[in-house]
Amino acid sequence: MKQMIGFIFIVCSIPILLFLGNGLIKELTTLEENESQLTKEIELPEMKGTLPAKMFDRNGNIFNEEYVEWREPIQFEDVPEIIKQLYILSEDTEFYRHIGFDLSAIARAFVVNTSSESIEQGGSTITQQLVRLRYLSTEKTYERKLMELFYAYKLEQLHDKQTIYEMYLNEMYFGNRVYGIGSAATYYFQKPLEQLSVAQMAFIAAIPNNPSIYDPLKHFDNTKARQERLIDTLAENNVITTEEAAKYKQENITLHLKSKIQQHPAYSTYVLEELKWLIASNEGLDVKLDQTQSEDERIRIINEIESKYEEVLNAGIEIHTALDPVKQHADQQKIDSILSVKDLQASAVVIDNRTREIVSLYAGKNYQKFEFNRAYQATRQPGSSFKPLIVYAPLFETTKYTPNSIVSGGPICIGNFCPQNYSGAIYGNVSISTAFKHSYNTSAVRLMNTIGIETSFQYLDRFHFNSLVEQDYSYAAALGGLTYGVSALEMADAFSSFIDGNYVRAHSIRKVTDLEGNVLYSWPTEKETIWSPHTVQYIRSLLSDVVTSGTGVGLYSNSSYIGAKTGTSNDYRDFWLAGLTQEYTSAVWLGFDQPKSMYYLEDDQIHYKIFNAIMY
Repeated sequence: MKQMIGFIFIVCSIPILLFLGNGLIKELTTLEENESQLTKEIELPEMKGTLPAKMFDRNGNIFNEEYVEWREPIQFEDVPEIIKQLYILSEDTEFYRHIGFDLSAIARAFVVNTSSESIEQGGSTITQQLVRLRYLSTEKTYERKLMELFYAYKLEQLHDKQTIYEMYLNEMYFGNRVYGIGSAATYYFQKPLEQLSVAQMAFIAAIPNNPSIYDPLKHFDNTKARQERLIDTLAENNVITTEEAAKYKQENITLHLKSKIQQHPAYSTYVLEELKWLIASNEGLDVKLDQTQSEDERIRIINEIESKYEEVLNAGIEIHTALDPVKQHADQQKIDSILSVKDLQASAVVIDNRTREIVSLYAGKNYQKFEFNRAYQATRQPGSSFKPLIVYAPLFETTKYTPNSIVSGGPICIGNFCPQNYSGAIYGNVSISTAFKHSYNTSAVRLMNTIGIETSFQYLDRFHFNSLVEQDYSYAAALGGLTYGVSALEMADAFSSFIDGNYVRAHSIRKVTDLEGNVLYSWPTEKETIWSPHTVQYIRSLLSDVVTSGTGVGLYSNSSYIGAKTGTSNDYRDFWLAGLTQEYTSAVWLGFDQPKSMYYLEDDQIHYKIFNAIMY
């Protein structure tokens, strides 16, 4: 009889759906997209747990545990009877009798919603809630609500009540990235569900009704109040006695959170991003991402990388990194203390010259996990710090010029491009060494014109500057004038080629293994020769001159060698330093997230202080 009533109701709903118009079209599209998913994925779905991905520093110590969500599926027969009763009585008393939706509950909700002129009550059954969790949006519209009924009705045709209820208990969201009743028990109390007291069971059962309002970490009193209402419901329905209810409500609730190891957030956030690049490289997906592809194809490949990344991350992997925890902690504290100007930000990357591994990384002042990571996400104009890479090294590599060769520092125009030196100064013929250490713009453009834009970018394209576009192939690039700019990571990575002329992409991940120690992913170790020995010798000499008698006076290190190149973008919006010592290669960016002039900070040399602090 109920099956017939349900069928009649759905048929009668069609005119209403048609009346609702555009909203229906949107929901029908969703239905069409999920039709096969509805039949295929609900068919006895396998609820998979997720295991933490552990990160190890260079000393073999765990410094970070990562998982997208905490999910520990539980079988229906292992769910205590009290939990089953709690949700039936509080969410869906007709669960074992309805066909996926409850007409009387819908009618009551409609009356309430009409009087309040908004959708406050949903009249949702457990089956509807499961459908909403897995297949539909949580948008509160009548169109979505009606489509929910179609899904719920079909779901009840595919599975028995026990299967639906089990899926529901494992799908529910309990806040703080915790899914499923079993996971909630281990996360909030560090106990299996069956070992919780009735009071504790009722406490976690209170959360899914509204995980924001009833988040016990933020609104403990709200959660406790709802727990007591649930306990009263049990007593009112004779599941427990009133005396037991009073005792359970008086029981002290003390949370014992299952905490993750979360240290060095700037570094660990970057490691997760690098893991995607590593997977893409090993799976042959990175070579498919280029400017010649359609946007749809690029999106498809990116989604494929993300899917593989999620799969790998949830499999219980171990990520062995090059993190130097002592240096990372010290660099973070030192730079935080140096950035005393309100809202002033910085990024920095330090690479070990011997291994080409990233040993420390600064992503911003007081950085918190998963915030905008300026070290690799912020692309800014590099100014003159770009000149060694795009002008001087290619020049020495392709011509017979030396640091002692002569170049004019006078005015130059190439087409409509007429660069000026700092403060509009005009110079005569000077040595390349002088032009380099004092950063003469007109000299750099002349030298780029000598070798040609194409030659300059042939060398630059061998590095991993991911934000360069076709418009950047111009003489403005000789001065670091780019469309989008570069990141501190990209600059440090490219400057590492001046260690010995060889290049391999700088990386934080040494290897990724499964729980048995089998290597799943690792970076190639073969180095590519970019610069000849004489080019390396010339560039290292020029970089050293910058520190001793050029724009880098004030930089120092206790290393046997130090060389660097400064950079300032137009209107003083970005300050840069990129260079190396005998032990490390680094790049430092200084600026505001919303670019503005830092002319008043020029004499403070804050980026110099940062460079000195991390290159000790």
